[in-house]
Amino acid sequence: MSLNKDGSYTGFIKVQLKLVRPVSVPATKRVPSVQAGRPHPQGVKRRTSFYLPKGTVKHLHILSHTRASEVIDALLRKFTVIDNPRKFALFERSEKDEQVYLRKLGDDEQPLRLRLLAGPSEKVLSFVLKENETGEVNWDAFTLPELHNFLLILQREEEEHLRRLRHRYARCRQKMQEALATRMPG
Repeated sequence: MSLNKDGSYTGFIKVQLKLVRPVSVPATKRVPSVQAGRPHPQGVKRRTSFYLPKGTVKHLHILSHTRASEVIDALLRKFTVIDNPRKFALFERSEKDEQVYLRKLGDDEQPLRLRLLAGPSEKVLSFVLKENETGEVNWDAFTLPELHNFLLILQREEEEHLRRLRHRYARCRQKMQEALATRMPG
């Protein structure tokens, strides 16, 4: 770390990326149209999704007043990820008595300041970028095609659930009718 004349300081932080879901980046090649010779409609953005390799680590040179939300933005820019930054969260990771603890950083927390206060040991403090797991779904963070896919998946799951229920009740009805048919009146 180095101290600046204005009292702020700059330094590097190391962030491990532990992403479970794929990330989206701009498509590198032009995707051919379904109908040859016709250009894509205006406003259609092409993107490619892929999984980042496990254990990916990135070093960032930041200022002491850089906030966690700005670190997320910088990481996404470095990998040219076009997903909404609100889909991700920066966590501080610490180890104590062979236990690993994760704490989600607030958007306004300053990672370089935390790194300085924690000292040089990465067991005491390191940073991890993960998917934002707030428990609440932030639907504004998804694109319309992604939302449409969610609806299709939910519709398929609902249809499958209804199919199983109908099958189960049809079996019960059949067994009840068989039991009634074998029963003697009286």
